[in-house]
Amino acid sequence: MIPILIPAAGASSRMRGADKLLQEVDGVALLRRQAMMARTVSADVRIGLPPRPHSRYDALAGLEVTPIPVPDAGDGFGHTLRALFGSLEGGVNHAMLLLPDLPDIAEGDLRAVFGARSAVPDALIWRGATPDGQGGHPILINRAVFADFQQIKGDGGGRAIIRTLGDRVHHVAFGDDRARRDLDTPEAWAAWRAARPSTSGDPR
Repeated sequence: MIPILIPAAGASSRMRGADKLLQEVDGVALLRRQAMMARTVSADVRIGLPPRPHSRYDALAGLEVTPIPVPDAGDGFGHTLRALFGSLEGGVNHAMLLLPDLPDIAEGDLRAVFGARSAVPDALIWRGATPDGQGGHPILINRAVFADFQQIKGDGGGRAIIRTLGDRVHHVAFGDDRARRDLDTPEAWAAWRAARPSTSGDPR
């Protein structure tokens, strides 16, 4: 069983008062949708969240996931990553990192990245990518790299760590840009909804 780590403690500062993780995708809050999807492929889903009380906990009500409160989440994304990787027990050999604001990622994408571990066993990182090879999410990470993620500070993400691994990073190309299609602004959400008529609901 490979844990799936979802960093969802950020402030959605570019949404101008709305919460991007509570935007509805097919009638379900995005954060809940991502957590439910993760649960279809792993029984161990851990979600970095702002300290209680916060409406994101309500969005996850009833789901068998593990909330990881991040008291210093306001100090940068790196603090959420540190908390999530710090929660991993010694016997965990791999963990998957899944950004919560990629609404087009599907269960099959998670399984494809998991499957790449067997196909390319010498890699340390296996990650979703665009057709032209730009790395995105989800990212499967070997335990040899866990300590590096626990040292991240401020707004640092895993980009610098991954860059140092060179050919130990294997890309799993998806059929479009969904590995990198994050929605951070009201305008991005509006454009995405306009291109996807089946999605209902307005930013709230």
